[in-house]
Amino acid sequence: MSVFLEGIYLNSPLPGDSYLADLPAVRAVGDREHRLKFTGPVTFLVGENGSGKSTILEAIAVACGFNAEGGTRNFQFSTEDTHSELCQYLTVSRRGYPRDGFFLRAESFYNAATYIDRMEREPWCRGILDSYGGKSLHHQSHGESFLALVQNRFGGEGLYLLDEPEAALSPARQLTLLCEMHQLIEMGSQFIVATHSPILMAYPGAQILLLNEEGIRPIAYKETEHYQLTKVFLENPERMIKRLFG
Repeated sequence: MSVFLEGIYLNSPLPGDSYLADLPAVRAVGDREHRLKFTGPVTFLVGENGSGKSTILEAIAVACGFNAEGGTRNFQFSTEDTHSELCQYLTVSRRGYPRDGFFLRAESFYNAATYIDRMEREPWCRGILDSYGGKSLHHQSHGESFLALVQNRFGGEGLYLLDEPEAALSPARQLTLLCEMHQLIEMGSQFIVATHSPILMAYPGAQILLLNEEGIRPIAYKETEHYQLTKVFLENPERMIKRLFG
């Protein structure tokens, strides 16, 4: 089991006029002495919308040299410069360097897929689609293209940063992703995943970090709101719907 990134910390104070300073989770990342630590090969960042999950994951990706819109360290494209300035204040604490890596984010996956197609048309990149299953990611459904990327491009001994991968996946395909993750972890990989999915969070032994108005803290799987709400709903959907609709 590999842990390439053992933690992150803020290398200087955040500017007081930045919205980042208003995010408790960002402030809670800590300084070098009190850094946020990753304790195993799988870390999930969970919390409500706006809690800072994607902001922190994006900053980790950029600090590690990945394209802000997704892809590998070699992806050189920018549709629009919208990533936050957090990467300028964030330092990653490394234990080693991965052989492989990818930043997969649902929000800008279309842009990354378009860049891959464009590279395939260049003579010096001809054949790059073979690393993604041999078929344009645009010629597959959203979920199929996500899994095609994971199954064909992710090669093990890698650092894989996933931002809400469940956005494109059915529950069955989320289970498939769990299996793919497990194989890659056994091949010496590390995953850091921002998610709302109680299915993905169930990965055995995963570190789950809750981001909320109090900052960041570890939380057990069955203590997450994602698990508890889903459980209550599935056990009695009629009662929940009645309560919601009055």
